[in-house]
Amino acid sequence: MEELLEQAAKVCEQAEVFSVSRQETNATFEANRLKTVQTRQSKSVALRIIKEGRIGFSVTNKIDSGRELLAMALEMAPFGAQAKFELPPFKTYPNIEVYDTRVETVSVEEMVELGYSLIAKVRDFSPDIICDAGATKSLICVDILNSRGGQASYKKSTFSLGLEGILTRGTDMLFVGESESSCHPISDWGSVADATIEQLDRAKNSAPPPRGRLPVVFTPQGVGSTLIMPLAIAFNGKTVLQGASPLGNRKGEQAFDHRFCLWDDATIDYRPGSRFCDDEGVPSQRTTLIEKGVVTNFLYDLQTASLAGSQSTGSAHRPPGNQPTPSASALVIEEGQSTFEEMIADMKQGLVIDRLMGAGQGNILGGEFSGNVLLGYKVENGAIVGRVKDTMVSGNVYKILKEILAIGSEAKWVGGLLKTPPLYCRSLAVATKR
Repeated sequence: MEELLEQAAKVCEQAEVFSVSRQETNATFEANRLKTVQTRQSKSVALRIIKEGRIGFSVTNKIDSGRELLAMALEMAPFGAQAKFELPPFKTYPNIEVYDTRVETVSVEEMVELGYSLIAKVRDFSPDIICDAGATKSLICVDILNSRGGQASYKKSTFSLGLEGILTRGTDMLFVGESESSCHPISDWGSVADATIEQLDRAKNSAPPPRGRLPVVFTPQGVGSTLIMPLAIAFNGKTVLQGASPLGNRKGEQAFDHRFCLWDDATIDYRPGSRFCDDEGVPSQRTTLIEKGVVTNFLYDLQTASLAGSQSTGSAHRPPGNQPTPSASALVIEEGQSTFEEMIADMKQGLVIDRLMGAGQGNILGGEFSGNVLLGYKVENGAIVGRVKDTMVSGNVYKILKEILAIGSEAKWVGGLLKTPPLYCRSLAVATKR
């Protein structure tokens, strides 16, 4: 990396080398049985240069191909975007723990046993269920060097465990599942199994689907599958610059319920989305996006921040083989005052949504969504009475989050990159197949 950077710096105004290596081991189960155990290794080196004010970029997974990498970047530079930023000099980074050596020592046999134990516990409750499951561990090494003295290097470990189950009753198919992710090894599968069993227990009875405009409680999984994607896109600085974000010109305005707070935080120890710097070497931080309902900031990398007349929020991520782009690391919704049970008890008739299928097929930029309730429950007179089938819902994320009835008091990590409590919303359009 040092030699490549030195060569690039001789012929360019600025240069940056980004290297990432990954080793990942998966134990995958299908239809209650072990399907595969696989270990994969990969490494890539990316070179980004600024030549005559324009960005040149190249990437390779070949060893000792520095000259080719530089030649390709130089060839691309005349056609690249104009660089509106300077690479960061040497920085002092926050101390954020994202590496646990114990992940390396988890054996394949232990991962297989985790999967079998998880499936067995769920099938003890529901013997007819067909389960797919998986345990995955990964080790990531990141190195960044640039011609202005910037330098960063860190290791990250991740471990995830998850289960998806299908229970077929005649023509009816019930989908349940849960997952957990951490930078620590996960040895206790109990929470994943218990959450799945709770879903099965709530869904053991079917209820006539409700219709009309009804109050809805989104569980943490429901928030993740329905409400978060439009917000993540709207707060992306690149979307704002393109003029496509409905929040782009509303900074400082009250756009949401006064109790609603949202931030992106890459500084939480031992979370898969955390790191002490972003993929451009900018120190990580907690970035408040919504404070008491007010739009306060957007997520930027170096280029988008400069174009917006702002500062990078340490949000640069590099998709494989691509240049940096702003993206959320770990979105967190602040907890409220109401328990899940209190929300349910408040409903005379309503709906609990745990999973929504197809929510991303609507006008995402406008916050519109509609989809089939993959897993949801009917509420009558303050109690869950059964699972609903053949039910569709539609609404607008921005309207929902401006008319919140209550925010849950207990937040939960969903997929490792979102922490949210349940949200109790005033009204959603509910329709059923006739």
